[in-house]
Amino acid sequence: MPQTAIFGPFFVTIFLTLMVWMYMYIRRIRFITRNRISSKDLAAPGALAQLSPAEVSNPSDNLKNLFEVPVLFYALVLYLFVTTQVDALYVTAAWIFVAFRALHSAVHCTINLVMLRFYLYLFSTLALWFIAVRAAIVYVGYSGQP
Repeated sequence: MPQTAIFGPFFVTIFLTLMVWMYMYIRRIRFITRNRISSKDLAAPGALAQLSPAEVSNPSDNLKNLFEVPVLFYALVLYLFVTTQVDALYVTAAWIFVAFRALHSAVHCTINLVMLRFYLYLFSTLALWFIAVRAAIVYVGYSGQP
């Protein structure tokens, strides 16, 4: 398997972040213009969040989520690539992570069923922890470190 195969899920995660970012701004701009909210009304920290209904604030919250756990994913992908450890199992786990993150974002930005969102987040994160633990075990085995 080519080492670069791990960059498929890597870039999909980046473009997922881009899509949520664009969706967030579409929702925000539409809300601000429809309600004729002035920039002065939005100057205070958290003002938009206080004024916004869930359909406007949820995409923003999801965008913040995409800069939390996925940061570990990016770091692990780069680590696996640099250390030439990419194999089919890592790539499969990476695609599972990405698929469940995309589903999590779709639910969070639209219908926001909290328990469904929780399980999607859980499955994506379990895939990530699998990657992290497996990479750490290999590292400890190679380095002879405890």
